[in-house]
Amino acid sequence: MLSKKTKYALHALTYLGKHRENKTVLIQDIAEEHGISHKFLENILLELRKAGYLGSKKGKGGGYYLIKEPKDIPLSRVIRLLDGPIALLPCVSLNYYEPCAECKDESHCGINKVMAQVRDETLKILENKTLQDILEGE
Repeated sequence: MLSKKTKYALHALTYLGKHRENKTVLIQDIAEEHGISHKFLENILLELRKAGYLGSKKGKGGGYYLIKEPKDIPLSRVIRLLDGPIALLPCVSLNYYEPCAECKDESHCGINKVMAQVRDETLKILENKTLQDILEGE
């Protein structure tokens, strides 16, 4: 399951995508629209800014804005940024691999093989879905 943090990030990105013509959006506007704690959302938006998805402007007329086109924001990258691995087990993770303590030989582990297939199919979808797909579904 996605964490609340990632879910809120997707809501915030969607809100920013819908309000691109306004140039900047206040954190408070997103927080009120989606019932998210202002402080929690601020931390999420800072992570998204550091990752290069958002820009921010201080002072009058300030706020956050998308610096990438929605079609250039893959869901897989947002999820990995905030939640870490997409794989359900560490022994099949592409970016966060760790051997399972209870497994003596991964090459003969049926669970490993099935979970690797689940990871691959999930990645096929998430790497080809972007913020633009969410916006088009709204």
